[in-house]
Amino acid sequence: MYKLLAVLLCLFLISCSKPVIEHGKASYYADKYKGRKTSSGETYRHRKMTAAHRTLPFGTRVVVTNVKNGRKVKVRINDRGPFVSGRIIDLSKKAARRLDMVNDGVVSVEVKYRK
Repeated sequence: MYKLLAVLLCLFLISCSKPVIEHGKASYYADKYKGRKTSSGETYRHRKMTAAHRTLPFGTRVVVTNVKNGRKVKVRINDRGPFVSGRIIDLSKKAARRLDMVNDGVVSVEVKYRK
């Protein structure tokens, strides 16, 4: 009974929290990073829906929207970066394809998550 109440309380608190929205540029991992270790210790796999962010905790799920075309993807943070001025997130190649940004390389995005 107490477990159910705890779960319901957590769900209520999460649903009440306001989303945080960041605007900036997104890029995606080059093919040379395939198979390398990420900052979280995971192996980078370009076919997974993952991303790098400078400050968000590993495991945080975010929604990234390509401002140019409105396409959205949900990704999980598992690495640190990007370390290029003006960029706020680095995406896996699969996420970049779904956002239709592979040809552009760097696009304006909105990143939304809950704290």
